[in-house]
Amino acid sequence: MSNRLSLLVDLASLLSREVDLDALLASACERIASGLKAERASLWLVDAQRGDLFTRVAVLPEVPELRQPIERGIAGHVARTGEVVRIDDVSRDERFDRSADRATGYVTRSMLVVPVREDAHAPVRGVVQVLNREEGVFDEEDERYLAALATQLARALALTTLRAANATEPGVTLRGRFNGLVGRSEPLREVHDRVVLAAQTDATVLLRGETGTGKGRFARAIHVNSKRQAGPFVTVDCTTLPQQLVESELFGHERGAFTGADRRVPGKVEIAEGGTLFLDEIGDLPLDVQGKLLRFLQDRVYERVGGRQTLQSNVRVVCATHRELAKLVRDGRFREDLYYRVRVVEIELPTLRLRGAGDVEELARHFADMYAQRYGRPQPTFEPKALERLRRHTWPGNVRELEHWIESAVVLAPDGVLRAENFPKDDGPVVNDGSMAVGLTLAEAERRYVERTLEACGGNKAEAARRLGIGRNTLGRLIKG
Repeated sequence: MSNRLSLLVDLASLLSREVDLDALLASACERIASGLKAERASLWLVDAQRGDLFTRVAVLPEVPELRQPIERGIAGHVARTGEVVRIDDVSRDERFDRSADRATGYVTRSMLVVPVREDAHAPVRGVVQVLNREEGVFDEEDERYLAALATQLARALALTTLRAANATEPGVTLRGRFNGLVGRSEPLREVHDRVVLAAQTDATVLLRGETGTGKGRFARAIHVNSKRQAGPFVTVDCTTLPQQLVESELFGHERGAFTGADRRVPGKVEIAEGGTLFLDEIGDLPLDVQGKLLRFLQDRVYERVGGRQTLQSNVRVVCATHRELAKLVRDGRFREDLYYRVRVVEIELPTLRLRGAGDVEELARHFADMYAQRYGRPQPTFEPKALERLRRHTWPGNVRELEHWIESAVVLAPDGVLRAENFPKDDGPVVNDGSMAVGLTLAEAERRYVERTLEACGGNKAEAARRLGIGRNTLGRLIKG
């Protein structure tokens, strides 16, 4: 029983992370099979768009995916009716369909199949089935446990990007390969493939992309889908570190290393031991620290500030930048040897405008559902003019800007209907032809540009300052005029 309960806890802990959904659910099926002493377990999901059943998340090493009409077989019967079916001998049940066995070469003898739904009155999202109990046949206790697990699984799926497109209709829609990373465009699929390959090794990764493209989320996706997923994921934002404290922040310091150092403090490298160290905006790292980071990446050794002991480190490093590092190298602001060391695996994240209108709409619906639940709003819908407005916008702030728009619209729509007028004014930091209104003083034009940039960054002053190439104090002074 303890193993059965731990499965529920493990699922809950993973579903808040950017895990590969196929891998997550395949692991869940393996654990279900083990907990119920079954040879196999599989999860069949109802495709909300096509209306049939599909499984890529089964303990089926012979085939990558199976599909079948919802009218066929025991799984189809359970998906249609919501009934629980327990069969001791499938050869005696005329509803049993052998097409899956023929495709896999497997021989099913007994089975227990239950619907995946949030409660007895909710639409069915899929079915989970276990096959061939190792000792005897499945009993009533197995049935009760699997039914309870299927309910929790349905509730968990509702928190992922593999969930219902409509709360009142059966089935699920796959909005993205990794939980929380929405989008199915071709540019994003290429990124997904690279993330999966990178996660299989400890190679250093460089994520490149504009502000707001999700570099931090993809860094976490690499971590949680790697063998280090149980270890810490530690982020260092290189833009916020005072220059005189960068080395101490990374490598720690000994007591008495400098004024105010009254105790030994571990650095982020030490805290990340056994896990992943994410260096965000590495292009802003001071030159004098870049040499020490290079040594660390080459040899995985370091010293605390003020210390003499050489320490070993077992961490995986992922870096990110919105800057053109090659240009920084040419300008003498980034070490060439470090540049080649951090880009062992390079992944360029596409802008939202390159991902296309399909991903914009998918993301908009995802954010609308998320914020409607957070703020207690009704199930959100979009007016056609609102969707058209989203398709037309060029999204200089990328996914983060879109999220800001949708959150604002949800707050301003107590009836759940998101309208075009709920969105911010679509004037951006500059007009499309690159010009600005004439007749302004230089100070006023500067102030307006800064305000529009801040708006495009969703109100995030640190990001706006980075894009403008100024400090946050300067940003605040320019806004105040």
